[in-house]
This record gives sequence, structure tokens and C-alpha cells, in this order.
Amino acid sequence: MATIADDFQSRWWDLERKLMERFGKKPDVEAILFLIGLQEIGLSQEKISKEQKQDLMHVAICTILSSSGYYIVEGKDQEGWPHFKQLQNLPIMNMIEQEAFLKDHILLYFDNNQF
Repeated sequence: MATIADDFQSRWWDLERKLMERFGKKPDVEAILFLIGLQEIGLSQEKISKEQKQDLMHVAICTILSSSGYYIVEGKDQEGWPHFKQLQNLPIMNMIEQEAFLKDHILLYFDNNQF
């Protein structure tokens, strides 16, 4: 009998496989968040600074968690970067729970964006 955890894991592996086919290597959660940030900003420059990479990952986290009401976009700055307002505190979780929480929201993001 399949469980919700089995379905979650198979959906995650399916996403990893699709991204691996597209980019040539298996992405980790950080790489996937970076890709979501790039997608949201539409950044296409060759060189991305360490600070920009962190900012892109922040945009990705706020974006994926906005679907659950944790954040809302307040607007964009002159460069087109979104600014978010936190609406509620995130639940307190250990590292394993945090990763599952993020993965669940990443899957939802890709489902909502027809990847």
C-alpha cells in the first residue's frame, strides 16, 4: 500500500530527473531554489555575485512559501526584484522537517507553473 510519503518521494525524484535531463546534473535543494529565483527575476546575466545568488534564493523561498500564506509580494524595486512581507511565522522544525517542508513547497511551485 502506497503512502503519502511514497508519493511525495516519487514526485521529488521525478522533479530531480526532469531537472537533470534539462541541466545535465542532479540538482540539490539549494540549486533548485536558485533556479526558481532566476525564473522569478528573469535574470540572464553571465556573472552572478555571491550576494545576488543569496538574494535569488531568498526570492525563491519567499515565492514558494507565499502559496501557503507565509509571505506576500509588496512590490518590486527599480531593478525588478520583488520585495516580500512576512505574514506569519514559519513553524519551528528540525533540519529534516525543514527540508521536507521546502521540498513540498518546491513541488507545489513546479505543479503550479506546469513544469
